[in-house]
Amino acid sequence: MATKLEKSLRREIEIDDKAYTLTIDPTGLKLTEKGHRKGQEVSWKEILGGSSAGNGTPGGH
Repeated sequence: MATKLEKSLRREIEIDDKAYTLTIDPTGLKLTEKGHRKGQEVSWKEILGGSSAGNGTPGGH
C-alpha cells in the first residue's frame, strides 16, 4: 500500500552541476534553483492533461 501524500516532500537534485530543490505536494510539483524562491510549477491536473491552458503540456500557461 502506498503512503498518501498529505504534506510537502522536498528533495535536492543536481542538474548540469547546479543544485535544485524539487517539492512534491498534494497540488503538484515545483522545481526551483537552490537558494531561490521562484521556479517552474506544474499541477497534477496539468500532468494528466486537464490543464486550463488547453494544451495539456507542463508549464503551458
